[in-house]
Amino acid sequence: MTPVSIEKTPGERQAARILVVDDDPRLLKSLSSLLKQEGHDVTEAEGGRAALRVIKDHTFDLAMLDLRMPEVDGFDVMEKLSSAQADCGVIVVSGESSFAAVSRALRRGALDYIRKPFDPEELLATVHNVLSKCSLIRAHEHVSMRLEKSEELHRYIVNSSPDIVFMLDERGRFCFVNSKVESLLGYQQSELLGRHFRQILDNRDLARGTYALTGPNISAHNPRTLEVRLKTRGSRKATRHFEITAFPISPETWPQDDGEISHRSEARYYGTARDVTERKEAEAFINFQAYHDLLTRLPNRALFKDRLDLAITHARRSEQKLAVMFLDLDRFKVINDTLGHAMGDRLLQAVTHRLEQCLRKGDTLSRFGGDEFTLLLPSIHSHEDARQISRKLITALREPFQLGSHEVFVGVSIGIAIYPEAGDSMDQLIQNADIAMYHVKARGKDGYRFFSETMSVDTADRLNLERDLRLALDRDELRVFYQPQVCSTTDRVVGLEALVRWEHPEQGLLYPRDFLPLAEETKLIGRLSERVLDIACRDVGQWIRDGHKDLRLAVNLSPLQVEHPRFVSTLMDQLRVHNFPPSNLEIEITENVIMKDLEHISQKLRELANLGVRIAIDDFGTGYSSLNYIHRLPIHTLKVDQSFVKGIRSGEDEACIVNAIVAMAHGLRLEIVAEGVETDEQLAYLKNLGCHQVQGFYYGPARPKEVIEKILGQVPARAASF
Repeated sequence: MTPVSIEKTPGERQAARILVVDDDPRLLKSLSSLLKQEGHDVTEAEGGRAALRVIKDHTFDLAMLDLRMPEVDGFDVMEKLSSAQADCGVIVVSGESSFAAVSRALRRGALDYIRKPFDPEELLATVHNVLSKCSLIRAHEHVSMRLEKSEELHRYIVNSSPDIVFMLDERGRFCFVNSKVESLLGYQQSELLGRHFRQILDNRDLARGTYALTGPNISAHNPRTLEVRLKTRGSRKATRHFEITAFPISPETWPQDDGEISHRSEARYYGTARDVTERKEAEAFINFQAYHDLLTRLPNRALFKDRLDLAITHARRSEQKLAVMFLDLDRFKVINDTLGHAMGDRLLQAVTHRLEQCLRKGDTLSRFGGDEFTLLLPSIHSHEDARQISRKLITALREPFQLGSHEVFVGVSIGIAIYPEAGDSMDQLIQNADIAMYHVKARGKDGYRFFSETMSVDTADRLNLERDLRLALDRDELRVFYQPQVCSTTDRVVGLEALVRWEHPEQGLLYPRDFLPLAEETKLIGRLSERVLDIACRDVGQWIRDGHKDLRLAVNLSPLQVEHPRFVSTLMDQLRVHNFPPSNLEIEITENVIMKDLEHISQKLRELANLGVRIAIDDFGTGYSSLNYIHRLPIHTLKVDQSFVKGIRSGEDEACIVNAIVAMAHGLRLEIVAEGVETDEQLAYLKNLGCHQVQGFYYGPARPKEVIEKILGQVPARAASF
């Protein structure tokens, strides 16, 4: 059981639980009766032993004891009360009046001493005073306990806070700091007490942090909040980002009584410091993502344009020049398609590293997209500065790149636009540098060119040509010419390769080199190829039905056609529309198209081969494929590129290449067609090798269907072609 605390004003009569102990029954009854008349709850104990039993089972606010009792005297009862019920007050009512007895009783905890015989009024007054005193003691203890718990709770809250809590004196020195400073910054609390707060401020934030405490209109209702960097303890002196909230306080509000955590100077500022390092790092990463290419870590298009805009403003103000370069990697697509995108990414990273080694401080290299880069050269003196940088970039990329077990080579085509000659706006400079780069591509790649006004004219012509090409498909201006493929043994025409021409209403007859690159770039190549196949199937199909049953039609297909998911079904639908026998069709594709997606392309080729369509590898020997795949694919024919055939007359090295290709075709039981045959010497050499078929200017150029109709079935084919 716990004692009930009685909290009343000292002058107010109180009802209390009182234990009366005496070995005299008459006196015990008299005293008990007197107290009961006052409304107290009285328990009687006759003798010390009885008192001990009662104390064990009940609690009391006051005990009135006789000292002299047999067996267990009053001092023994007092000792028991002090250990069992420390809050119980004690009044000694005894006939013992010696100084030693009284002194001993008071030392044992007695609050008053009444001699027998007692005066009733005096006794009641003494009881009332002692009860009031006990009540005040208990109230004080209760308040003290609550205050202690409150302080403990406050200390726990402060030290368990996720933030650093601190107080500074009027000079900015720490006079209090919680324990969080150790886990966040590594400092012991005692290290910082008495030290100025600027000693842990990063040097870059010293002025801002110092001014923050002296700024106007700062109060508890309007605290100062700012973000600063704080130095961590240790040799590396790393910094972390904190959001500081601080305001001035009155020194009377914050008395410094706790010497354990406080410095003796008076607190004038209170504040908290919240660690926002992770948030700042996340913001920095998001900002980096927004303005950088994550693969190469270079500025992206948005950041490049922002820097170029600033550079143009500066150049205009200071009347200086600047250069914008547009860089496009040569042969990157072939490597990316052959080795895969992972290797392509590694190559881009390696290229970036080399390019960065060539730059000046202040230059900006950015990845514009894909394998295209842009470079800003601010504050140049002349074209020669840009020329030197271009040469360094080209030279840097000519060395081979090692990608795992693969050694690869790339080049770079660079277009240069100089401010203000090539444009005075951001978009104009980038566009003109891009135009100059395409002129480098058109002239053999791996070089650089400065933009000139004549290039703008070429670009305008290109736009007109694109418009006309779209109209040509609608106006039926495309023509199909046929180049004979002649059997080297019988000298008869056994096949025809369909080649497109464009009957331009203003420019006359245009050859593939004049418009096919544009058709591929503008994605018109698919429609164009389908139109050519329709015309060729109609013409050759008629010749087959007229009696040339073994005549073979060879057509070149664009990569876009072959890569289309419905390529096989679309092709077969075209053949069915024209009633063209699949066994008389031979489609020509390059090695690079096959290697771009070997698994899917191989599946499509097998479907076509099963339907009777023949497959030929065009320009064989010029691609990047492995010969290991040739015997695994449904290939019927290899076409020797004309560059090798021309080499027959140049020397033994070129002739050896043709020898190897023909020998390999024989070994794989493939037919072989040699392109670009122009001389008797070349024809004789190929016949001796056992080349099955030849085509080229030796038998005449590609001709329209009206001419071809006349030579079909005639021997020799060369005589018939002229």
